[in-house]
Amino acid sequence: MSSENEDLRNRIETALDSMRPYLQGDGGDVRLFAINEDLSVELELLGNCESCHMSNMTMKAGLEVAIKRAAPEVTSVRVAV
Repeated sequence: MSSENEDLRNRIETALDSMRPYLQGDGGDVRLFAINEDLSVELELLGNCESCHMSNMTMKAGLEVAIKRAAPEVTSVRVAV
């Protein structure tokens, strides 16, 4: 992994760490699944976040905002399929 990729991964992980207490408070969590060549990010929602009816809002209003604030070069954030 190049140092640029490692820096990006570290910034994304830091952003996710800032959101984890909120997710874990509701019995959920998130895992960085992939950073793709086009700088899109795929996340895996875990625990209660997998089936929560609010997970789409959590993704857009919480996780995506935090990631793009920490790593503005990220083109998109989505749930891994």
